[in-house]
Amino acid sequence: MPLHADDGRSGTPGPAAGRPALARLVGDVDGFAENTWARGPLLRPSADPDGFDDLLTASAVDELVAERGLRTPFLRVARSGSTMANRAFTAPGGLGAGIADQVSDDKLTALFADGATLVLQALHRTWRPIIDFCQQLAADLGHPVQANAYVTPPQNQGFDDHYDVHDVFVLQIAGRKRWSIHSPVLPSPLRDQPWTDRRDDVRRAAEEEPVIETVLEPGDALYLPRGYLHSATALGGVTIHLTLGVHSWTRHAVAEELVTLALRRLSDDEDARASLPLGTTLAPDEIDAEVVGKLLREALDGLDPAEIAEQMRARRRDTQRAAPVGPLAQHALSTSLADHTVLRLRDHLDVTLTEHTVVSRAGSVDVADVPTEVVRRLLAGERVTAGELGTGAARRMIEAGLVVAG
Repeated sequence: MPLHADDGRSGTPGPAAGRPALARLVGDVDGFAENTWARGPLLRPSADPDGFDDLLTASAVDELVAERGLRTPFLRVARSGSTMANRAFTAPGGLGAGIADQVSDDKLTALFADGATLVLQALHRTWRPIIDFCQQLAADLGHPVQANAYVTPPQNQGFDDHYDVHDVFVLQIAGRKRWSIHSPVLPSPLRDQPWTDRRDDVRRAAEEEPVIETVLEPGDALYLPRGYLHSATALGGVTIHLTLGVHSWTRHAVAEELVTLALRRLSDDEDARASLPLGTTLAPDEIDAEVVGKLLREALDGLDPAEIAEQMRARRRDTQRAAPVGPLAQHALSTSLADHTVLRLRDHLDVTLTEHTVVSRAGSVDVADVPTEVVRRLLAGERVTAGELGTGAARRMIEAGLVVAG
């Protein structure tokens, strides 16, 4: 039977067992899971009385857009509820960096002064404090997490009333912003059911009495399940809020995997591969729907839940990154390796041990030459020495990005 390591820090149930990132946002994690998750919104004034400056600040925004050489799509700009064309805020980077779609801090300065909202996208890939927090939050939730920041000038509304096809946590970073929340027009929408397909319904629902009307201040947090309508307006000065998008695994995703596996099985069935009659017009009585339906149901009934779960885990590995690792640091670790060198599992790998292979976000590594008990200790989050792993195996794991210095 495969061994699955917990996807918290270092694959161990240590700090991750308390779900620290989630607890910071919702307080009572058990109560949130039972009463709120995917059911309704949660407003938490002073969720963190010290604020969220450890994740993002105004100076960090300036650094990202002015000094990091950002390119689209890591930035969007919106004005009057609509997203602007990339050419409005990008330009070549100059000598040695003539790529045309780099963010222009000069253009952004003028646009922001004119009332445009800056949207820093995918901060879970570009800003280390948010990378770390999102990885821990994803481990706490069991669902993938992304992060965008919205920087809005005074008295401006970045986007019209809309809903997202993922759950969101809103963290107020700086300034004050008025939020208006309305009930869904389509509860729990899927990713291919965007609000733009229901513009009229959204507009009418936004005219009704809101379920939440509030002003978020620094340190406040708001949770919205997918489908809840929302809009926000900056009050007074510049405001910054961080939106953590949670792309929930759904029963529909399980159904997709069921059908995929069932069809794979039907490809081995001669009756399922049979041609329709010559000259068919694909009329209802010519497509053998009853026969094919029976074959499909039999294939579905024969599926092993463990096989489905493993396929879902394989998909999950592709939705998040493992903890960042430096190629030069790993090379130095490998070349200086000694028997006493202490190593640990890289964080957030989502590891499975199947027979003699470790499968993770870093790929697959053969561990047949490593004592099973040592492998199990490593995957449980314990630190081990290169001597215990065997120098050759340890070097192989380091170069694959499976282990890092302990």
